[in-house]
Amino acid sequence: MHKTKVATISVSVALAAMLGTSLAAPAAAVDPEAVNEPHVTVEYFPEPGGEGRRTEVPVSTEAATGGAANRSAAPSAGTTDGEVGELAVTGPSADRLDVVIIGDGYTADQQDAFHTAAATKWGDITGIEPYSSYQGLMNVWTVDAVSAESGITGDPTADVAKDTALGSYFWCSDTERLICADIDKVASYAAKAPEADLVVVVSNSTKYGGAGYSGLEAEGYPFDGVSTLSSDNAQSSMIAAHEIGHSVGLLADEYTYDSYGTWSGGELPDINSSIFTTEQMAADRTKWYRWLGETDPTGGTVGTYEGSSYYPYGIYRPTSNSLMRALDVRDFNLPGREAMIAGFYREANALSSGTRRSSAVLRTAPIKVSRAGLTGLAAPELRWYVDGVQVRRAQGLTAVTPAGLGVVADGRAHTVTVRSADRTTSIRDPRVLAETAESLTWTVEPSGQKAPRKH
Repeated sequence: MHKTKVATISVSVALAAMLGTSLAAPAAAVDPEAVNEPHVTVEYFPEPGGEGRRTEVPVSTEAATGGAANRSAAPSAGTTDGEVGELAVTGPSADRLDVVIIGDGYTADQQDAFHTAAATKWGDITGIEPYSSYQGLMNVWTVDAVSAESGITGDPTADVAKDTALGSYFWCSDTERLICADIDKVASYAAKAPEADLVVVVSNSTKYGGAGYSGLEAEGYPFDGVSTLSSDNAQSSMIAAHEIGHSVGLLADEYTYDSYGTWSGGELPDINSSIFTTEQMAADRTKWYRWLGETDPTGGTVGTYEGSSYYPYGIYRPTSNSLMRALDVRDFNLPGREAMIAGFYREANALSSGTRRSSAVLRTAPIKVSRAGLTGLAAPELRWYVDGVQVRRAQGLTAVTPAGLGVVADGRAHTVTVRSADRTTSIRDPRVLAETAESLTWTVEPSGQKAPRKH
């Protein structure tokens, strides 16, 4: 179950439709050889309420800006460059979704400001469900990246160039609010933290902007997603919250582009998009039919609302609005919440133990387990079994002995199993509930007299 990666192919950027953006010249002339550099596809909103567009951005910012955003020399001795900090570490990386936050455009004496911004942005994200209830399944690390200059290229205007550690810059692909970064440099800093699964780049700026890269494992990177966002703009946190919805929840965008017209293909694999109407979905018992008619945290009720996955017609989404449609909505809809919880459990293990299972344990030896600190929506439950039979008096215990569970000294080997399941009401799909089920088993060493053989 742990750290399973389901890579999506696209790289997406979610910029709120409420933002004012306009097209202008990039910060620096594009190198003619940049066309041969690796590129990834980006989606973005170029103007308030305008039609969404797609473009390609280079993986390397040096190719895009002629080096203007990517000149940073090695930091001088005595800086904290590359230093790893623990923002919210809840367990071993082998059992957690590891998020790494890296700052860009912060000089050596501004690293405390980066740490404050990182904590603020993560606090914004974990103020949203189900991030809030399931943050016990995540570790959050910070990595100091010391830049030669404060701020980032393209701020406040397109002609401003800054020398920064990660080469972050506005006006990426001629789009003011789109912040790109040098992904290879991001990867080199992220590698300093334990087993990065997702990366957030916090760029030192008050100007709104950001981007969301997902599916990077398919490009050979060790992590699946990178979100970029400005540090001191209150709305920028929603970019990362939205983009993690793609990487972890495997959720599709629910916004539309007028030019896409009507979808004429078959059913989509996306969790939160469907060609079925409410009546068809209920009759066929498919997609989010279990949630139909329920009051939703985004407002209104769950149903089938036309327009999703970029097509305004022929495809339906679960609710009128949600975080996967617009960044001014601070909630996932109910099907989206369920998908996010499933994603957390795909990436992390809630149940762990330091008691070895590679060899038999003694009948009187303690067995200890730990359960991730899940709150709010989550309702974890522990059950113990001896040879497959539940010991009801032990329910909820995190430390037992086989003898205390009723294992007798009869000369035979026995098994002790602990099972954990999430009983949250935010899950209705049995397949998702199965994702939350975890178990650990120990063999108990035979002890005492063997029962006499019958002749």
